[in-house]
Amino acid sequence: MATVSSLYRRVLPSPPAVDFTSPDGKRLFVEALEGGTMEGFFSLASCFQTQSEPAFCGLASLAIVLNALAIDPGRRWKGPWRWFDESMLDCCEPLDKVKAQGITFGKVACLAHCSGADVQPFRASQITVDDLRRHLIRCTSSRDCHLIASYHRKPLKQTGTGHFSPIGGYHAGQDMALILDVARFKYPPHWVPLPLLWEAMNTIDESTGLLRGFMLISRHNAAPSALYTVSCRDESWKSMAKYCVKDLPNILKAESLDSVPTLLSHFIDSLPANAGSLIKWVVEVRRKEEEGPYLSKEEKERLFVKENVLQQVHDTKLFMIVHDLQCAHIPCCNCSSSSEDSITRIAASVRSQGASMLSGNLVSSDGFCCRETCFKGVQANGGGPNTVVSGSVVSEGNEQGVDMLLPMPSLSMSSCNSNLCNEIIKYPSSAVVLTILLLALHPSTWFSIMDEKLKTEFQTLVSTDNLPDVLKQEIIHLRRQLYYLKACKDEEYEDPVPPSP
Repeated sequence: MATVSSLYRRVLPSPPAVDFTSPDGKRLFVEALEGGTMEGFFSLASCFQTQSEPAFCGLASLAIVLNALAIDPGRRWKGPWRWFDESMLDCCEPLDKVKAQGITFGKVACLAHCSGADVQPFRASQITVDDLRRHLIRCTSSRDCHLIASYHRKPLKQTGTGHFSPIGGYHAGQDMALILDVARFKYPPHWVPLPLLWEAMNTIDESTGLLRGFMLISRHNAAPSALYTVSCRDESWKSMAKYCVKDLPNILKAESLDSVPTLLSHFIDSLPANAGSLIKWVVEVRRKEEEGPYLSKEEKERLFVKENVLQQVHDTKLFMIVHDLQCAHIPCCNCSSSSEDSITRIAASVRSQGASMLSGNLVSSDGFCCRETCFKGVQANGGGPNTVVSGSVVSEGNEQGVDMLLPMPSLSMSSCNSNLCNEIIKYPSSAVVLTILLLALHPSTWFSIMDEKLKTEFQTLVSTDNLPDVLKQEIIHLRRQLYYLKACKDEEYEDPVPPSP
């Protein structure tokens, strides 16, 4: 049996590259530092890591940048620590697939957005080398923005094909960029002429047929979703994108649509079967033994915001109509006349949501079994009672108590059910989810309505103009997420700025 020879690094082709640790590389670093275009280097260097798999260059680059920006992943890495790692960047593409095939430009941008960052992706077809230089100077002169390059190694005379790496600095005098190569087992950090890096970006990724480019990653300044968020952890976005872009406009052209209830009935009846998987309920969970019977101030504040937004949704005229249709047994709505039944079914979701969040396993909940779930009222540090769902979750023989905080009023009595392992619901109310989805769809969605009077009436119902500010921001955030999800997953970046709300 033939053996494959092992490799320890490659010789860096120089020129065109300049080794970061060489005398010339050190000189470039000092001069760029004095010129103010190495500001982001130190935060990147303090979080730098080598890609753990040959095809994980995109994941490693993104993990470094997210940590350098001090973005809290909101979930544990190992032990009690929250920290971005390649293994956690799995929502837009399965890790096994990335390990075997690598990852595309659009999926890395999607991952950055899903991880809580602001993303501006630019393909080489959209910009010039002068644009690249301008953006690079802005990023390297700041600690609040980092640039990830997607390029082909061949123009740099390096072995290999497509690659991702963050850019750590820029030397204005010699027009050179510092590539912090995440494949440190292969090449060290190195300076390259910017026009040559641009040439390496201006190459076609054969897996998509699209040009490579770069993306600017920065902290997202807007508040995160309070109640709902868009999920790309399953394939529901494909059917929903097709539905909203192709199917819905044709449905809205039907002459039989002569009233808002009729329109909404058609909308609900024609929704894809997995439409509910696209928008997820934002939950917080905690281990029962880590907290006492009282909610912390932070938890109390989160619940207050959620309850406020939820009430604002309930106060909209659109919700009232959707709710009435739901309770009239419109198919696919699963209306429940009992709030207690609704909460009981929410309690069952501790298995898939609470357990997976606490374990750090957000990919699948198949390994969890919910032994017992119940809902109860708890005191919020001297305030009124709040609703908390508790469950005993069993995974691989280990049992763990879990609490899930709910944006719902407390019930007068506790109720338990130990036979809910197979009954999972992801939302407090399907009527709220439908209302949120209708509000979050882009306003141009409804241009296809043929009846002008109905179009005007419905556009008024779904308008965000008169919504309370908190709910309006929630809708705008979801709308941006829907746009980014489709653009990233479809690898479409004709315009890197999402449409205005």
